[in-house]
Amino acid sequence: MKTIYNDLSSIIKADSIKTNEPLSNYTFTKTGGNSDFVITPKTYQEVQNVYKYSLEHNIPITILGNGSNLIVKDGGIRGLVLILTEMNNIYLLDKKIKAQSGASIIDVSGFALKSSLTGLEFACGIPGSIGGALYMNAGAYGGVVSDVLQEALVLDTNGDFLTLSKDEMELDYRKSSIAQNGYLVLEATFGLTPGNFNEIKKKMDELTFQRESKQPLEYPSCGSVFKRPPGYFAGKLIQDSGLQGKQIGGAQVSTKHAGFIVNVGSASASDYLELISHIQNTVKTKFGVDLEPEVIIIGED
Repeated sequence: MKTIYNDLSSIIKADSIKTNEPLSNYTFTKTGGNSDFVITPKTYQEVQNVYKYSLEHNIPITILGNGSNLIVKDGGIRGLVLILTEMNNIYLLDKKIKAQSGASIIDVSGFALKSSLTGLEFACGIPGSIGGALYMNAGAYGGVVSDVLQEALVLDTNGDFLTLSKDEMELDYRKSSIAQNGYLVLEATFGLTPGNFNEIKKKMDELTFQRESKQPLEYPSCGSVFKRPPGYFAGKLIQDSGLQGKQIGGAQVSTKHAGFIVNVGSASASDYLELISHIQNTVKTKFGVDLEPEVIIIGED
């Protein structure tokens, strides 16, 4: 551990490195065990330095994003965990917006509003980072990232910089070649359309009202837990299974929106996983439908 720390300190500032760090400090569910190292790089070069170091020394490396659509198991994560939230610059280039991977997609949506550019209104309530949004082709209220994304700068699995076009990212429902190929997102470019500030704001206000009135934002959660099964809505299946309010440990199926599992008091990742399994088994038994998690589950038991 000390050797790795010293090595890392030679390629990234020491104040960007934490050891034996609780990952519950970084996940929206407020759950998750410790990581050997948590690293918060501030530049693309630092990301590349750390990534190539991990390859050269055969040390596992995990990208955490901002921890919004994620469950880290109670055993934590071995090796290096990269958190890119320090890389959060957003800037305007003609009618395009470039955003670093650690920027919140909510902030990018707000930046588009200030620039009177339309196309990202749907994202005004998505809690994820830009990197996570590309990884999963995030969407809400009828819009998806692939509607407006033009290209992305990534690190490939050799630690080299690579620019991907929208087509090369193969964006589909909660899928992308970024996830399939294990790329690390550094920056995204969005092509937007000039619009009317007041009309854009009105749409975003409407979507914000819908989100706040229907989603359990008063509790920690990982967002929508399950993908939408063809022909159904996951939340309605869970509700119709009589599971709304079902609780295991500190994890509860939200009484406000059955598609969410909330942390109502000192939940562990194991509570979440046990409740997810119970929901899947119950819905399968009652309706014959397989619920596939949308939330990403990582780490050791």
